Amino acid sequence: MADIYGFLKIKRKLAGNRTIGDRIRDHSEVEQVLNSEDRMLQAARCMDCGVPYCHWGCPVDNLIPEWNDLLYKGDWKGAYTRLNSTNNFPEFTGRICPAPCEHACVLNINQEPVTIRENEAAIVEKAFSEGYIKPSIPKTRSGKNVAVIGSGPAGMAAADLLNQAGHLVTLFEKDDKAGGLLRYGIPDFKLSKSVIDRRIDLMIKEGLILKTGVAVGNDISARELVDQFDAVCIAIGAGHPRDIAVEGRELSGIHHAMEFLTLQNRVNSGILHPDDNHITAEGKKVLVIGGGDTGSDCVGTSIRQKPVSVMQIEILPKPPVTRAQDNPWPYYGKILKTSTSHEEGCERAWGISTLRFLGENNRVTGIEAEDVIWSNGNGRYTMQPVEGTRRKIEADLVLLALGFVHPVIEGLLSELDLELNIRKNIKVNEGNLTNREKIFAAGDSVSGASLVVNAIASGRRVAADIDRFLKKN
Repeated sequence: MADIYGFLKIKRKLAGNRTIGDRIRDHSEVEQVLNSEDRMLQAARCMDCGVPYCHWGCPVDNLIPEWNDLLYKGDWKGAYTRLNSTNNFPEFTGRICPAPCEHACVLNINQEPVTIRENEAAIVEKAFSEGYIKPSIPKTRSGKNVAVIGSGPAGMAAADLLNQAGHLVTLFEKDDKAGGLLRYGIPDFKLSKSVIDRRIDLMIKEGLILKTGVAVGNDISARELVDQFDAVCIAIGAGHPRDIAVEGRELSGIHHAMEFLTLQNRVNSGILHPDDNHITAEGKKVLVIGGGDTGSDCVGTSIRQKPVSVMQIEILPKPPVTRAQDNPWPYYGKILKTSTSHEEGCERAWGISTLRFLGENNRVTGIEAEDVIWSNGNGRYTMQPVEGTRRKIEADLVLLALGFVHPVIEGLLSELDLELNIRKNIKVNEGNLTNREKIFAAGDSVSGASLVVNAIASGRRVAADIDRFLKKN
């Protein structure tokens, strides 16, 4: 490292966010950027660790100390080259990754980790703006054809590496634009869709064939498609949402989070006219059930639609502000997270169970809820209601942000008769091959719902497996 004492001289400095009053008026990205000089100084805080736990904590095995050192020295091009060697899309992870690397950073022992995620975003944006990133067209082609079904982060990563390996890759997407949940599930204020378009355009210039608006298994026979390609990669994500099976679920005004978020993203892109958005928080009391990142996205999107109020509830207990004794460094800190959306104005509550939905004239008016407490006995957590806490929480728009349970089975998976595991995810062997010849799978459709960075890592692994398969056959 150029300055092994940099962490002693330079304090952690975040780029910060746009002011709340400014950002809630639009859907533009919230996070700001540091100037190049300050960013290079932040990279100087990366010290000469004997064991770089940041690297251990990163699902794509980013060479974090190496590109931080290059960044500190002002070698932005070299930093990008080193970053891109392990991560196809640092412009995505640099914006929306929860940064397990920072949780594992040695400096996080004192709660002042290196700004790894922001450094990553700065490097790739500099590389684009300076023209370091140019189409890399394979010099030779293998003559093998690969179909990748699903253009989320796993599918994009697999398609990118297989194309660079010289295979002819066709990427199929059921929606009108590529990106999967990156495009229609993550709000623009976290990830501008121009960032996805920029990368997709680059991949097309490099030889990728993109076919959007094609739902394999419905619009085109899955078996027919398999017959046309030398290998097939299924990366359709975990699209089946978790639900609440309680009285009143059929009432109007109760929606899954992705229905709500997708419509707003379509409005932002110009695909859907605002008047045709039939799920809006404007003038309503919004209740978000589910305390995770998707719930937070629902909060931020609702606030931009000018609701009367927004409340987010979670059935699990409130996380601690600092690490518990059984959650030590360098593991990911299971601590309270307050997002930019929460900062914008939202009531939050934990340990609340939804007993039933209430309504009038077939329209939801709220929920009946009660407090619950959790206890751990013999390694199993159990939930007990708190007597005397039953009450009504008013709401005329309820958004269910409860995660996803498994991929959509009807259509593609059922037609191919793919074997599933106990959780109804696609079952694969160590080489990511399914029970069907030449059909591979990756991403959330195999693991269940997970992080974007995990999906990219999975896509990279399956690309290597498919490449080996094609070279043998």
